[in-house]
Amino acid sequence: MGNFFKRVTIGLPYLWLCLLFLLPFLIVLRVSFSEPVLAMPPFAPQFDLSEGWQAFTDAVSRFTLYNFQFVLEDSLYTNAYLSSLRIALISTFLTLVIGFPLAYGMSRAPMTIRPMLLMLVILPFWTSFLIRVYAWIGILKPEGLMNQFLMGAGIISTPLRIYNTEIAVYIGIVYSYLPFMVLPIYATLEKMDYSYVEAARDLGCSALGAFWKITARLALPGVLAGCFLVFIPAIGEFVIPELLGGSRTLMIGKTLWSEFFNNRDWPVASTVAIILLAILVVPIVLFQNAQARAAEAGR
Repeated sequence: MGNFFKRVTIGLPYLWLCLLFLLPFLIVLRVSFSEPVLAMPPFAPQFDLSEGWQAFTDAVSRFTLYNFQFVLEDSLYTNAYLSSLRIALISTFLTLVIGFPLAYGMSRAPMTIRPMLLMLVILPFWTSFLIRVYAWIGILKPEGLMNQFLMGAGIISTPLRIYNTEIAVYIGIVYSYLPFMVLPIYATLEKMDYSYVEAARDLGCSALGAFWKITARLALPGVLAGCFLVFIPAIGEFVIPELLGGSRTLMIGKTLWSEFFNNRDWPVASTVAIILLAILVVPIVLFQNAQARAAEAGR
């Protein structure tokens, strides 16, 4: 009986992944090898086992990677991938610069107020993500709250043009994903033994040197986890660049949506999604390796 429950406990996560990740991935992969048609659904699959084995072998004989070749050779998609990588990397760096001091301050705060600080970090999740992004439109637009405050204070004479620019996209991503950076770093720093820092100071190390050699290195697993938790969803973000970035902001999420719903070219859209997933596999594998090394070091 114990082995049965153990197998069920282990098998349920794999079943969940198969149903909600592997199966959709295989469907999208199948569509990426299809041809676009004016029908519903708007694609003609090359592989259809229902037509018999002979039809399947004929499809294999004329199999091509046309959609992948088209996407990789078209500058629109290449620029969208590169722009998404650049925006995601800069946003992750900005989130780390803001999130690390917040997490460090929370970990060093008195135990009595840490739960309140943690609640303040999680509090934005109680509001719809879409509503929070729409709120930034009212803040950043030329007649928005920020420009009204700055002009009323005499700091600026003309409204700042932030809305519908990449700066607005950075603000939206950093604000939306900041908790994903703060929480892993805070969880790591909270468990850290600060007597190591005191020992380093007693041995003549400066405050900055002790922070870099002790605190930063011990917080590295949390930093890596936070960076990946921000970078991976940010690279495929659609809502924030669509609402805050305007038409000039080029990201792969917007391109993917346009191919699916405007052009109705599902094969090319699926190909774009498959390539994006292949790009994200690299940081995911690096993250898993880092987590495994951290777990081995902690034993």
